[in-house]
Amino acid sequence: MRKWRSAAVTAAWVGVGTAAGALGAWQLATSDSGNAAHSRPLDEGAVERALAATSASASPSASPSPSSARPEPATERSTLRFTGGTATVECRKDGTVYLVSWSPSDGFHIDDDVERGPGRVARLEAEPSDDDDDDDRDDLPYEIRCGEDGRPGARVVADD
Repeated sequence: MRKWRSAAVTAAWVGVGTAAGALGAWQLATSDSGNAAHSRPLDEGAVERALAATSASASPSASPSPSSARPEPATERSTLRFTGGTATVECRKDGTVYLVSWSPSDGFHIDDDVERGPGRVARLEAEPSDDDDDDDRDDLPYEIRCGEDGRPGARVVADD
């Protein structure tokens, strides 16, 4: 009796596993997620074409006006590299700066008291990692500002 029960349990597990695999394969075959065109980022032109197709299907009577100019972005995002790391920074139309994200370089970490903005100045501090053999390196406190050209810049300031 025990051998029969063990064989039945094993057969049930094999059946469930086979059914799950078949269901997964069917779902992949019938979904759009397998389309390679959707697995890479779209460039700006592709995004605009997709948006135009969506808006055209939503309201077929609306057509874009040829005189309408493309609106300027409210912010300019760029990656800023500095000794100790990198930061993704937004320079906003009102002249303020906002730190979107930051990442330390090897051998550094970013101190927890980041002032990300928005404001006239954003601040962060790159500190040498504790496991680094070169203990002579100082902390690098940075002020990040947006210039007149709308591009961010970082400079080391005196450590408080």
